[in-house]
Amino acid sequence: MTKSQINSEKLTLIEWITGLSDEEVIEQLKWIKEKMSEGYDWWDDISDSEKQSITRGLNDLEAGKRSSHDEVKKSY
Repeated sequence: MTKSQINSEKLTLIEWITGLSDEEVIEQLKWIKEKMSEGYDWWDDISDSEKQSITRGLNDLEAGKRSSHDEVKKSY
């Protein structure tokens, strides 16, 4: 994303947030803000098997092993 696109997305989010009345969503946003301020990394919260799965997928991508979205959808 370009800086201009990021700024546009931020403004869109600000407009959306100002219209929120759902307290649960507001609490979730506050949690995200706090965690990001603390340097939170979701990687630390996932299981070893999830980490291994992600690593395998990244290795497959680097090795050129890719499937299109349509191919994956057909398999399910």
